[in-house]
Amino acid sequence: MASSFHCLQPLRFPKRVRLSLSAGGGSCGYSCRPRSSHVVFASSEFKIDKGLSLQAKVDSLLDSVKWDDKGLAVAIAQNVDTGAILMQGFANRDALAKTISTLKATFFSRSRSSLWTKGETSMNFINIHDIFLDCDRDSIIYLGKPDGPTCHTGAETCYYSSVSCLLGNSEVEQNELAMSTLYSLESTISKRRAELDEPKEGKPSWTKRLLLDNKLLCSKIREEADELCRTLEENEDRPRTASEMADVLYHSMVMLNLRGVKMEDVLEILRKRFSQSGIEEKKSRKQG
Repeated sequence: MASSFHCLQPLRFPKRVRLSLSAGGGSCGYSCRPRSSHVVFASSEFKIDKGLSLQAKVDSLLDSVKWDDKGLAVAIAQNVDTGAILMQGFANRDALAKTISTLKATFFSRSRSSLWTKGETSMNFINIHDIFLDCDRDSIIYLGKPDGPTCHTGAETCYYSSVSCLLGNSEVEQNELAMSTLYSLESTISKRRAELDEPKEGKPSWTKRLLLDNKLLCSKIREEADELCRTLEENEDRPRTASEMADVLYHSMVMLNLRGVKMEDVLEILRKRFSQSGIEEKKSRKQG
């Protein structure tokens, strides 16, 4: 998640504002000259003075970025739900302005000396939810949701080469992604399920037992949830609560696997509820 990065400053802009770049003098549809980025309101519901005010704020923000001697800054794309680092590129002033404008991750290609929007060929866009600048304002994070695989190889992200595997002379596989603890657990559960079709050797692991017995799985989820509640009711210590929550999470993720639901799906739903009243959200579920 973005919060795992230190000293990052969110680049805020009105959520209901849909912005677009005005056409520049270049053949690519935007001006490639320094300090030419221009952002305007595309929606007629906003008055001109508000547009001018926002334009001034965007210009000021672009001025505050510490572009290098080539007018570039590192731009990292991160999955808003999984926290996975999707790719790294470079952005210049116009690329950042266009990303703010279109809400599609846009970079500057050093080899072609032009802007490019991720997905313009593959249609696997990275849809921006927020943008962060680091404390030195010389690097950028595009926090977004990818429409599909990010890497040109077809991998989910560009980061699938583990140094430990490379040093151990292991063959690099595209599914060996840089995963956080949560997604490493999800991957392990998936592997255990895939192993169910293999010849059985010895006693099955606990995960496999759960995968094979729905009644056992449901009883464990209920049991662990009750034990978690007891840590509150009986005022147990924080480590105990964390331990019981880990049990609830693990057993619940086994069930998610059986149901074909990914943690990313769950986190996406949670993210969409951030700005919604829990009471109103529950009402909408009953109506549906």
